[in-house]
Amino acid sequence: MYITVLAMNKLHGSKPLVIDGIVKLVKEPDNKYDTEAISCEMRHFGKIGYVANSTNTVIKGTMSSGRLYDKITDEYFARIKFIAGSNAIAKVLTSDEYIKEVEDPESDVHYLSENPQNNKLMG
Repeated sequence: MYITVLAMNKLHGSKPLVIDGIVKLVKEPDNKYDTEAISCEMRHFGKIGYVANSTNTVIKGTMSSGRLYDKITDEYFARIKFIAGSNAIAKVLTSDEYIKEVEDPESDVHYLSENPQNNKLMG
């Protein structure tokens, strides 16, 4: 599964976006603009933006946050694969890919997750 990450230029611009960077996806059910909002966080930057959820912002071939919302847990992870300006396409990690990240002591999941060992990802 691939998603479009919309970086918030006012906070960091495209600076946090790097190929192979780990992005933490966090559901925001209380978001007053979109009840299916999924924010994106990165190590050293905190919240960098959101998963796209509009036909005007979702890059063709990627999933909107509305389509992704029920397929992930409250905290999930993705890896940036492509960068286009201040936006990116990220691949949502499978359970096996997540386990490899947890096994790597240098992985950003250790800084982004409160308890990476106990996280259970679907898929």
